[in-house]
Amino acid sequence: MKKYVLILAAAMLCGAILLLFKGGKEASLEPDADDTRYRLNDSLCNALSDLQSTEKMERYIRNWMARNSIRGASLAVMKNEHLVYCKGFGWADEERNIPAEVGDIYRIASASKLITAIGIMKMCDEGMLTLDTKVFGPDGILNDPQFTEIKDKRAEQITVRQLLNHTSGFSRRLGDPMFRTTDIMRWEDMDHTPSADELIAFQLRQKLRDRPGGAPQYSNIGYLVLSRVIEKVSGLSYEEYIQRHVLWPAGCYDMHIARNYYEERFPHEVKYYGSDPDDEIESFDGSGRMKPRHYGGNNITGLQGAGAWVCSAVELLRLVASVDGKAGVPDILSPQSVDEMKRIARKGDYALGWARYNSKTGSLVRTGTMSGTCAYIESRGNTSYVFITNTSHYRGASFTNAIGRMVQTAMSKVTEWPADRDLFVAVPHDTPAQDGDGCGGIS
Repeated sequence: MKKYVLILAAAMLCGAILLLFKGGKEASLEPDADDTRYRLNDSLCNALSDLQSTEKMERYIRNWMARNSIRGASLAVMKNEHLVYCKGFGWADEERNIPAEVGDIYRIASASKLITAIGIMKMCDEGMLTLDTKVFGPDGILNDPQFTEIKDKRAEQITVRQLLNHTSGFSRRLGDPMFRTTDIMRWEDMDHTPSADELIAFQLRQKLRDRPGGAPQYSNIGYLVLSRVIEKVSGLSYEEYIQRHVLWPAGCYDMHIARNYYEERFPHEVKYYGSDPDDEIESFDGSGRMKPRHYGGNNITGLQGAGAWVCSAVELLRLVASVDGKAGVPDILSPQSVDEMKRIARKGDYALGWARYNSKTGSLVRTGTMSGTCAYIESRGNTSYVFITNTSHYRGASFTNAIGRMVQTAMSKVTEWPADRDLFVAVPHDTPAQDGDGCGGIS
């Protein structure tokens, strides 16, 4: 009997330890509950940016949205490292009569690549890899058995840098594999949605279009590979490494890898609208059902570091402020890494994570677009801004350039930006409390 009691006690102790461990793992993607640091999405609201000096700008933005059938959007503006303005426009969810608020989170499509690039540069700062580290082959980071069937042996020369600036040489002869999952399932006789590893392995079985380091060609699969590089080197999931080592240190607590369906959305996540409400394609899971591109047609979650992040405009702007090399908001990267992200060795190359860098003006631009969303980030001189929509446009990727021009024109109508506030730091004392929106509760 005594022996039985001892065995039972030992089993209960082991169970308790496992439960604690499991609980710790489940909570691993949430900041410490005791962490009382200022959280932008929980603290800010539209009322804070009800300024007389910005009324003409807001009227211009609303008129532009109406002309282009944009349901909802969010704008955040930073001057000299101070968040001076942030507001939601239109509807977060039109059918449920939920207006857009500043703390709403949106899919940001390929603007996610900037987040992935920052994660890689953070790893370089931590001494975990270098930009010249090889990715495939016996000496590569991803030398696991599933990546050994390489048709073009030149792929063994691909480096981390070449993935970042789109010079890996990966071919798009069969289209973008990340948006052709149902075709790959048929071609490969698969009965399940391809995993990240299976998509990468599929790409490695194709001949390269160019030698690694050759002419650039935009590559989503390259940033999926970088997501796996982060996982392999860190021992964490891609999302967890980015949150713990990049986002939380930058003061960004409400950024996540997107989910595929409306019913799975995060708290305060907007509803997405395609440019054509009747545009449906075969579901990414091979079920044969027809789905909207933005809700089941494409595997948004599977895009990972190539295009899957959701966030608010203010937190995305806070991240930009944390990697811009300017005094004010503390940077999370070394000055060397900040400079490296802007370095373009040849005309026509991409910057690392950024879409464009103009060395003459110092302008950095990152865009993102897919069904249901458009995102535009620009840092120019002492001004940076982020504009995100929950509606796509029939012009596709080219529409993001129109967003940039629109915001520049709209901001030119502001007679004077607030000089005595920084919403990155605190809500102004004289702001009245707003029921249920988080304003007024933090001084």
